[in-house]
Amino acid sequence: MLGRFVDSILPNMDASRRPSGIQQLLAAEQDAQQIVNAARAAKTARLRKAKEEAEREIAEYRAQMEADFQRKLTETSGDSGANVKRLEQETNVKIEQLKQQAANISPEVIQMLLRHVTTVKN
Repeated sequence: MLGRFVDSILPNMDASRRPSGIQQLLAAEQDAQQIVNAARAAKTARLRKAKEEAEREIAEYRAQMEADFQRKLTETSGDSGANVKRLEQETNVKIEQLKQQAANISPEVIQMLLRHVTTVKN
């Protein structure tokens, strides 16, 4: 950029005859441009590396979630025989509880029924 400016101001002057201050400015501009280009390249490399790491982490997370889902799916539906057996046991326990409750209140219910059947109302 500075080089174009100098060339536009001093178009007929040979590069070797230009004042040394201008030569220093041109060299500094070239150095600065190299530094900027190196920084851009480093930034691009860091962004590329960060993107690759993020994609890898996403893939690992997705694989972990899929494995958890498959494990839970297998636990709930894959072993239906165990589920049926567990449900049968729970049902039998409930039936026994209801039979016990019925046996406990059966004498009271019989007395109440006999009292209502044998009572005569006018």
